[in-house]
Amino acid sequence: MHSCDSTLSRTGGPIQPTRRRCAVGIGQDESVTRASLDKRPRDVAAMFDAVARRYDLTNTVLSAGLDRGWRRATEAALAPGPRDTVLDLAAGTAVSTVQLRSSGATAVACDFSVGMLKSGKTRGRDVPMVAGDALTLPFADRSFDAATMAFGLRNVADVSAALRELARVTRPGGRLVVCEFSRPTWAPWRTVYTEYLMRALPAVARRVSSNPDAYVYLAESIRAWPDQPTLARRIEAAGWRKVAWRNLTGGIVALHRAVRA
Repeated sequence: MHSCDSTLSRTGGPIQPTRRRCAVGIGQDESVTRASLDKRPRDVAAMFDAVARRYDLTNTVLSAGLDRGWRRATEAALAPGPRDTVLDLAAGTAVSTVQLRSSGATAVACDFSVGMLKSGKTRGRDVPMVAGDALTLPFADRSFDAATMAFGLRNVADVSAALRELARVTRPGGRLVVCEFSRPTWAPWRTVYTEYLMRALPAVARRVSSNPDAYVYLAESIRAWPDQPTLARRIEAAGWRKVAWRNLTGGIVALHRAVRA
């Protein structure tokens, strides 16, 4: 069992540390390896703990370096300003949080995997890091001016509940950007991409990842994920307005943008 004490809240001013405690349980002999299984939070955390050591390298190799461009596009869509306080949910090792901070914003990394956050700390990423569950975020209402979640929404047990939690902790008029794998729009490209997911991706992961089996889950979870219009409707139903999306890399990834109602 891992726990943390340093969560953050806003009470009419900058976000301040509080003593609200959060905990992440790590299963010792269970893991999520199939997208058809329930996304049990303990198992998802354990899976990401297991890949933390080489997570950034594996992402770069599997995406042929496209992950860097996707992060830049996410930051541009969110457009954080120097006076903004931004939540980077499912931040992993906080490489994306550091990039968001470069705009001058106060950026907070939040992830359910303590192992991922620790990996980011060992790499010298000195941004605020908070262990927390996307379904019960350890932040006060309206704490953030903007929020982003990159490649994490697909892994939560209740997508709609996570989107509602993001709405709760974002001020009215605040911005949301969800960067997630999606449905390629051109049928031939979609076929090629699906073949890569199910055949090449696990094979490459066996060479570079610290937990290759987790990438079988990754491939299957991407295939099972809804298309762009379906996700847009779910975001709107969770309390967001002005929902729109932009496809990246032919629809392999989509950026969904929204404003807090």
